[in-house]
Amino acid sequence: MCNEYARKKSLDELLAEFASVFDAPPLFEWENDHTPNDLSGKASVKIRDTAPIFRLRDDRLVASMTPWAWPGPGGKPVFNFKSEGRDFSRNDRVLIFADGFFEYTAPLAPKVKLKDKHQFTMVGQDWFWIVGIVKEGCFSMLTAGPGPDVAPYHDRGIIPLAPKAGLDWLTLARPQAALLTPPPAGSLTHTLLRKDGTDLAA
Repeated sequence: MCNEYARKKSLDELLAEFASVFDAPPLFEWENDHTPNDLSGKASVKIRDTAPIFRLRDDRLVASMTPWAWPGPGGKPVFNFKSEGRDFSRNDRVLIFADGFFEYTAPLAPKVKLKDKHQFTMVGQDWFWIVGIVKEGCFSMLTAGPGPDVAPYHDRGIIPLAPKAGLDWLTLARPQAALLTPPPAGSLTHTLLRKDGTDLAA
């Protein structure tokens, strides 16, 4: 499951692109007029970190800095949430801003404990949305089947949406079944960042 993602683009850069992303961009505001002190990009966002999410309120796109993963039974963090068989029309639906996410697999080399690290980005896009919901003041990413690009590396996958498609999740302009599906083959670019304990990105 996805327990780490990247948002290297700064929030200022993201907001500057909204006019070109949406055909009729909604008015934007930070929740309670609270602009975060740190708008810089982050190469790594992990469980329990605080990150920006976006929701629609009265035709306004409202952003807030929100912790990732609400506490589940026994206190374990719920950072991914299965979408199949569920209706999210009454949930607090949100978009999570990202430009990459990571999956990990066991190394083939013997005695290497550090897992291989795989990065996924969206073809033809500098960034994308991840579909999510909020409970107990924290967000979680919705998941579905892995899709052909992620299937070789994990048996589940988060649900990424192209920038222009994000409002469809917030408004449910398309049926949930059409939105909560893995992207087709060739939608994601895979980069191997670490193999058998060796950092290939260095």
